Amino acid sequence: MVAHTVVDSPVGPLTLVAQDGVLSGLYMTEQRYRPAEESFGARDASLFDDVVGQLAEYFAGTRTEFDVPLDLIGTPFQRSVWTALCAIPYGATMSYGELAAALGRPTAARAVGLANGHNPIGIIVPCHRVVGSGGDLTGYGGGIARKRQLLDFESQTPTLGLSVVAPG
Repeated sequence: MVAHTVVDSPVGPLTLVAQDGVLSGLYMTEQRYRPAEESFGARDASLFDDVVGQLAEYFAGTRTEFDVPLDLIGTPFQRSVWTALCAIPYGATMSYGELAAALGRPTAARAVGLANGHNPIGIIVPCHRVVGSGGDLTGYGGGIARKRQLLDFESQTPTLGLSVVAPG
């Protein structure tokens, strides 16, 4: 069973998708590689209380790691990249080349970039923390402005009091 809900956030509406009760998607509006709306299933906010709560804590500045169960649907290589993204600490960045080297594939920076761009669970699987080799902001499925917003948010230490609005 596939279901979804939409919540408001400081980076715009977020569409949360669950497959058999496990989070399999977190998509921003106008996101590159966003699946068709009809693939999101019926709207059912009741499946997402934990995810919405953890996102609210993240945007309030009180959560730096997520622990909701994830269903990462992709190739074995993509899943290895997405798993490695979760090891990048809050507030830190890593280049595509560094991430490729960490995966034992030092010449695979472009493949890492492609997998990163197809990340189906933005923010929670923090693909926004990957930057170009010189630290420049390159590519982000949610747009460079959102990537900058998330990185700026994570680099600030005081709580910003931003919030996620649960669906009605």
